[in-house]
Amino acid sequence: MQILSTSLEDYLSKIPEERQEPFKKLFDAINDNLPKGFEETSNYGMIGWVVPLETYPAGYHCTPNTPLPFINLASQKNFIALYHMGLYSRPELLDWFVAEYPKHSKKKLDMGKSCVRFKKPEDIPFDLIAELSQKMTAKDWIDIYESQYKK
Repeated sequence: MQILSTSLEDYLSKIPEERQEPFKKLFDAINDNLPKGFEETSNYGMIGWVVPLETYPAGYHCTPNTPLPFINLASQKNFIALYHMGLYSRPELLDWFVAEYPKHSKKKLDMGKSCVRFKKPEDIPFDLIAELSQKMTAKDWIDIYESQYKK
């Protein structure tokens, strides 16, 4: 379910009221902890953070002339989704996250390749997501992207 928006406030106004506060809290956990070099944006019907073209002019190979995506948040039909490309592309980060998750949540981890799904807002491990957000710089992400995706 894509929500077309121009800002976080616009996005929040279009999601169910009961999700607005936890979504904003999750946004803040990421935004307040990401290293410098990422830029907030609205893309792919989600709120996200990218490496801007000013930093990485080559951009995203799938959509030329667009910034390199890194993290996205979405309010889907049945859950809030966190898409973190570092989890998908850096096995040691994924292993760390999977090992840490049970220390922060009583719920079983519901995860795809880069998507972590939170069906109940009260089960979101905000502190863990804040810590995850600190683990990769824009330069780290560019280096991984170029070594794995841009061959």
